[in-house]
Amino acid sequence: MKNIYSLCIILTFAAILAQCGASSNIDKRGDKPMNYTVTKSDIEWKTILTPEQYRVMREGGTERPFSGPLNDNYRDGTYFCPGCGTALFSSATKYDHRTGWPSFTAPIDRKNIEYRQDTSHGMVRTEVRCAACGAHLGHVFDDGPAPAREHYCINSASLKFEPAASDTNAVPARYEKATFAAGCFWGVEHTLGTMKGVKATSVGYIGGRTANPTYEQVCSGATGHAEAVEVTFDPSVVSYNELLAAFFALHNPTTLNRQGPDVGEQYRSAIFYHTDEQKKAAEAMIRTLTTEKRFKQPIVTQVVPAGTFFRAEEYHQKYHEKRGGGSCAF
Repeated sequence: MKNIYSLCIILTFAAILAQCGASSNIDKRGDKPMNYTVTKSDIEWKTILTPEQYRVMREGGTERPFSGPLNDNYRDGTYFCPGCGTALFSSATKYDHRTGWPSFTAPIDRKNIEYRQDTSHGMVRTEVRCAACGAHLGHVFDDGPAPAREHYCINSASLKFEPAASDTNAVPARYEKATFAAGCFWGVEHTLGTMKGVKATSVGYIGGRTANPTYEQVCSGATGHAEAVEVTFDPSVVSYNELLAAFFALHNPTTLNRQGPDVGEQYRSAIFYHTDEQKKAAEAMIRTLTTEKRFKQPIVTQVVPAGTFFRAEEYHQKYHEKRGGGSCAF
């Protein structure tokens, strides 16, 4: 079983690489380099770059999916080339493509990007580099959002983020947070994360009595926490009411401390509101669903204030995408 599991992990990782960011080794194909304005010797590059940055940027490598620190960064600011300081991407075009690397719909200026054909790994792709120093950034694909459909899939190691002067929080002021508990958080995160306007998701524990609980402690029922998903969303694109509608559609809100085969207080149905407006919206939707008799049994969903949200262990984050499955049955 261990060998089969290992093979599955390898095949899953290979499939993700086929979608985004696989190593190109462009320099070894004999392509004629551009006349870069910033040139340095290998010794100089190794002096100013970390080993991981050098491997990715100068050797055409790739970082593991979901491992880069900028994958889940949605602060206002600009992304620069760590090697030469060229402005590459803006936070305004960043979105979650859910493949595990920072994704953008467009560069700040196309003149700052070099495009090269990459035929490595039996595929034909378009590699993107920094036009000033030739650093490998990642690849661009045509599976991005409409209308342009461009998806710039970039390594975190190839980016240096500088927050905007007005940025004081972890997320832009125009974004809001919503927190929902609807049973096993793997599938809930996947479903909510695919909604247009949702900028980021995180699974974790909320509503309990213990600080910094572990998954095992929560599963024991001793901490009182619920498995929950914290959603960062752009209200100009998706409303809180739309998120509420999706929340009630993806689980059974009439079963107390249970979702399908999962039984326990950690699987309870709950809405953790962040503002009075969210509280009123949640209560109003429950009244509407009750009046319209959408469910045969009474809704038992809790509507309670959002306390401290403890982010779950990293292997739980975007579990469905990392393993090509694993969502729970609702």
